[in-house]
Amino acid sequence: MAETVLSVGIDIGTSTTQLVFSALEIENTASVASVPRITVVDKRIIYRSGIHFTPLLSATVIDADGVRRIVESEYRAAGMDRERISAGAIIITGETARKENAETLTRGMEGLAGDFVVATAGSDLEAILAGKGSGAAAYSKRERTSVANFDIGGGTTNVAIFRNGEVTDTSCLDIGGRLVRLDPASRRVEYVAPCLAPVISSLGLSVSEGRPASMDDLEKLASRMAAFMDELIGTAPRSPLFDALLTSHDFRGADRSVKHVSYSGGVADGIAAVPPGGPFAYGDIGILLGQAVKWTETYRTMKVVPAEETIRATVVGAGSHSLDISGSTISFSDESVFPLKNLPILKLTEEDEENSLGRALAEKLNWFKDSSGRQRTVAVSFRGKENPSFDAVQALASELRNGLGEYLAQNDKVVLVIENDMAKALGYALRGTLGEGRKIVSIDGIKVENGDYIDIGKPLSKGRVLPVVIKTLVFGG
Repeated sequence: MAETVLSVGIDIGTSTTQLVFSALEIENTASVASVPRITVVDKRIIYRSGIHFTPLLSATVIDADGVRRIVESEYRAAGMDRERISAGAIIITGETARKENAETLTRGMEGLAGDFVVATAGSDLEAILAGKGSGAAAYSKRERTSVANFDIGGGTTNVAIFRNGEVTDTSCLDIGGRLVRLDPASRRVEYVAPCLAPVISSLGLSVSEGRPASMDDLEKLASRMAAFMDELIGTAPRSPLFDALLTSHDFRGADRSVKHVSYSGGVADGIAAVPPGGPFAYGDIGILLGQAVKWTETYRTMKVVPAEETIRATVVGAGSHSLDISGSTISFSDESVFPLKNLPILKLTEEDEENSLGRALAEKLNWFKDSSGRQRTVAVSFRGKENPSFDAVQALASELRNGLGEYLAQNDKVVLVIENDMAKALGYALRGTLGEGRKIVSIDGIKVENGDYIDIGKPLSKGRVLPVVIKTLVFGG
């Protein structure tokens, strides 16, 4: 018998704060004699909030009370009681995640409803969430092709590359629509982000705070900002200014080539058309930036995949979850570690497994560091081998040890989620490899994706089964 679960997604971004309420129909699809397997059989968005400007007390401080008032007012508008919400996510993204009080805001929002997934999303995670919410990941998987999704927001442009449905790389540029804010009528500039100063200087433009800017100068600036996206993806040579516009890191892999691109984020709406209020309707240069994207080499030469969501890509991706419960061959070193709640998934590709799993793991763990460089606890997922030999299991344990070196300096928990039936053997091998003092959980028979979160409950059936809840970003496809 199907059951309805209500879920909420809350995205507190550089420019906007918004909510989405979703209804998920879940049902046990296993036979009576089997371990329950609860899956989503239907999903629909039942309420989309208005788009609110994220309130700030200053350029570096979020108005936490103001954000909370927005969220509470949208609960009332949707007719939702907090007690009715069973799942959801609060994602603090873009420049907002770098504000002085971002962590305080995160903690203050946790009490709004039930068992939230709460994350101050770094640029990598935000890129993945937006790529799923925009439909880029699903298109890549469905068409067995490569897609780069550019999520262009108010402060940053987050880029994720998907190949056959798998995220293979991410990067981020300090390029966004609200890096220049101005009065719509007089074009008097109210704010210019410091990161744009070298760009403005190199172009010889008269764009500075407190003075009106000409349309010609603003269009030239927007065009140059858009061109950095070409430099990132490789459709134009990189300029001396490029590295200064990288938010944290370049693409980590050497292969930046893709066959398709898609665009999400608030600026993406400005690609299609100028709104009735004109190019400065929102008091910034976001519309000009969107229009400039249309003239980039990337947009003109690659096939553009229309996004299923633009400004709401991140909130739809992050706030819509599917639940699954499973348990098969398992291994765990310490029962006191349970329950494990809201662990983000780091999914390794088959190519990672075949080439150098340890190196790929070490690189991708960087996706889950916060803005201060602290490493989050994650659940590492990969396909694994069918009927592996003893030597193969030992070799895999050795690769994992190499990849987890820096991670283990900050974490004592190692959580493995494997598709093929080898978790028990690998768990024992890893225990021997890592030595005493490490809390190791190894489960199999479960398929997850990057951007998912996982809960693992206390052992059942005399320790033979672990209940697992996978919170999948179901609206990604």
